Amino acid sequence: MTTFDNREKAFEAKFAHDNDLRFRILARRGKLIGLWAAEKLGKSGAAAEDYAKSVLLSDLEVPGDADIIAKLLGDLKSLGVGEADLKAMLAEKLAQAEAQVAGEEA
Repeated sequence: MTTFDNREKAFEAKFAHDNDLRFRILARRGKLIGLWAAEKLGKSGAAAEDYAKSVLLSDLEVPGDADIIAKLLGDLKSLGVGEADLKAMLAEKLAQAEAQVAGEEA
């Protein structure tokens, strides 16, 4: 193998690792915000976990955050939670997810 081939393999490996890491962070964020919303809705235990899974699955429907915001907005609007609140909470949960996943890799 040449140096170029080695560099190409290294770039491919880094790309795959970065994509896997991003997926794990977004999945963790979905679960965290799902558990937060479940608490707002008065759910706990297995019901909260099931709700968090439904939020996570809704996040896989379309790229971006529109799908998860739409689900949470529909479920939490009666509690006075608005889109700006959800976007702020998504950012907070993303930071938590990044820290948790980084801790797992260390």
